[in-house]
Amino acid sequence: MGADSEHQDEIMCSCSGTTRQDIQFWFEQGLDLGAISRKSGALSGCGGCEWDISQYLKVLGEKNDRK
Repeated sequence: MGADSEHQDEIMCSCSGTTRQDIQFWFEQGLDLGAISRKSGALSGCGGCEWDISQYLKVLGEKNDRK
């Protein structure tokens, strides 16, 4: 399964309802933070999720680099 599979349903952006699974899917499609924001609506509300999503993308990138 994917990164942190036990937490895939965790909401990363409460304004848009974007989950870890959503972010991982778009990351695997080659989207960066800006493109994920445009697709999902994440980061376009209160901005409180920016650090968490950025860090999650960093973790996904590091796991991808190890493959």
